[in-house]
Amino acid sequence: MTAPTRITPAPQSLKPDAPAPQAEPVSAPAATPAAPAPAATPAKPRRKGGRVLLMLVVPLALLAGAAWLWLSGGRYEETENAYLHVATVSIASDLSGRVVEANVSDNQAVRKGDVLFRLDAEPARLALSEAEAALSGARLGVEQMKAAWRQALAQEDVARSDVEFRQTEFDRQAALSKRGVATTAVLDEVRHALRAAQDQLTTSERATASALAALGDNAEAPVDDHPSVQAALATRDKAAYSLSLATVHAPADGVIYKAAAFRTGQFVGAGAPLFSLVETGDVWIDANFKETQLAHLSPGQTAEIEFDMAPGKSFPARVEAVGAGTGAEFSLLPAQNATGNGVKVTQRVPVRLRLDASGASEGPDGAPPLVSGASAAVTVDTGVERQLPHVPGLG
Repeated sequence: MTAPTRITPAPQSLKPDAPAPQAEPVSAPAATPAAPAPAATPAKPRRKGGRVLLMLVVPLALLAGAAWLWLSGGRYEETENAYLHVATVSIASDLSGRVVEANVSDNQAVRKGDVLFRLDAEPARLALSEAEAALSGARLGVEQMKAAWRQALAQEDVARSDVEFRQTEFDRQAALSKRGVATTAVLDEVRHALRAAQDQLTTSERATASALAALGDNAEAPVDDHPSVQAALATRDKAAYSLSLATVHAPADGVIYKAAAFRTGQFVGAGAPLFSLVETGDVWIDANFKETQLAHLSPGQTAEIEFDMAPGKSFPARVEAVGAGTGAEFSLLPAQNATGNGVKVTQRVPVRLRLDASGASEGPDGAPPLVSGASAAVTVDTGVERQLPHVPGLG
């Protein structure tokens, strides 16, 4: 088979006698091999069983998670309505006087027994000297009373001896008078002397009894056991106590607060508050739980405290007491809904928690922020877990 030829027309500019151009042979295109037919893909079987299983497992897992959350949700009671409280002592002087030494300043840490300030002790020292002099006078007075008692005893003995002598003289004169030897005048004189001696003995006995009564009916008792000496001792001890009050010591470990205006030289009155001491060893938390959260709360349960001032740290605590009334009950103006038009509002009940010894220990890393009134979050472990309801027939 001859391949087709393509004839190219001659251009018009060619001369007539020019030879005609030869036709160029055109090659036939090469035959393209046919692509192989794609293999048949087998149809995938539908996984109906996996979908059904997935549809069953997911709801069951959700139900199991919800059940676990419900069972464990009633064990812990939480509230963020809680505040830290630190015991605060108002420092005052029991004496009136002028401050001669001040050793305090704001936010100063002190230990129990540290000297906070001193008053002028001269008046108390003079009062002590006066009381000691009065004590010496009381002891001297008791010694004098004992001497008077001994003198009364001696006079009583003399009077008794005189009575015995006069009685003997009277008996002799009476015998002589019976025999007619002594006259009646002599007998009357002897009788009169006997009566005078007897009266003197009675007076001496009363003087002795009075002297013994002045000694408390116990002439051999120690001098300091006498009531007058006891009173003088009490006065002396009171004066010594007043002298000791001129120096004021810290009653506990803590931090001085509001002492910026306290200065040496100022006059203070007895009982007037001067500044405050925030005790670092007496710390507690008042957490206001809803009344619906108190079903399983009781003293002794453990708790965890988190303070806003110390994020990321928790401190162990223990429930100390549950309040005896709601906050509204003990407010200044408690709500009165006796008219019947009140709206029921969930009340808050204060629960007191005490930090454990490990949580209340001092130290920059482990100690809680000792700022009275600081906010806190409380989580109490009641130890009570919910139980699924019993369904008859399921055991």
